Amino acid sequence: MTTSQELLVDALKFELRFLEHGGYEPSVREPRKELSVFRDSPSCLNYASAERTHPCSECFLINFVPADKRGESIPCHHIPLNPEGETVDSMERQYNQGELEEAVKNWLRATIQRIEQERAKAPQQTAK
Repeated sequence: MTTSQELLVDALKFELRFLEHGGYEPSVREPRKELSVFRDSPSCLNYASAERTHPCSECFLINFVPADKRGESIPCHHIPLNPEGETVDSMERQYNQGELEEAVKNWLRATIQRIEQERAKAPQQTAK
């Protein structure tokens, strides 16, 4: 696995741990404030920044966003999370927070597994 792939897997694993440990649960300070998946995560380049000084194109998640959705205001909300193509954007309108978070967890686990499996196959392919 290249260094960039290792960093990508580490970032995805961090996001998964954040989610599994209740990262998007309401804050004690602001219990009424709805938190946004990915955007209100410490892995977001603009986390806790009102100015959004970093372009989303610099985020590790941008590679999972379809090319035609990369210009959206929150591109990571357009990552297809399942075979049906549901995204954070579409699921926010149809499902509750728990269902959305479960879909994101499943996507994160599957993506991590896929990248790690590709890595495991890479040495075998070069040996042929």
